[in-house]
Amino acid sequence: MTTAHDHGERIGAERALKYAVRRVPGGRAEVVEGAIGHLSYDWDHERTRNVLRTQLSEVVDRLECIAGSGDLDLPGSLNWYVPDVAVVPGHLARGAGALVPGRTLLVAEVTSVPSAQTDRIVKRQRYAEYGAPLYLLVDRTERTVTLFARPGRLGYAEMDGPYPFGTAVRLPEPFGIDLDTSGF
Repeated sequence: MTTAHDHGERIGAERALKYAVRRVPGGRAEVVEGAIGHLSYDWDHERTRNVLRTQLSEVVDRLECIAGSGDLDLPGSLNWYVPDVAVVPGHLARGAGALVPGRTLLVAEVTSVPSAQTDRIVKRQRYAEYGAPLYLLVDRTERTVTLFARPGRLGYAEMDGPYPFGTAVRLPEPFGIDLDTSGF
């Protein structure tokens, strides 16, 4: 049985952890299932993120959105994510410190060796639970791209892929574009 004291301790731990992660010296960090991890990317990872952002740029502008890697809070959990790319409505980005995944139009993660399992399993589940409408997984290890849609408490109800790099991947409305994955 959970007591009010247990609930208070959990909320206190969540607040303390999320306060600490926003103040990590020397750069950005995120919290995944209660563990703080420092974000550091190799140049190939950065190149892949850039290719994705470039392809999204025209539709992002048309939708009056912002594509970036701002903080995403998952309230009630010990999670604070910094996605590789998130597309959010521009009006929500003004003055926002962190948003929740359900306020995005798309969240994308690009795997690296240390983060691959987390991106494939943990983040996919959490993004679905917190309502991110589309989750794009660019898996550099497997050299595949998968799009997940229709989020719910038990995960995403739809999965399109995995497709090998080089396959065009359709992003549904409001995007309505085919991603060219050959540059990933």
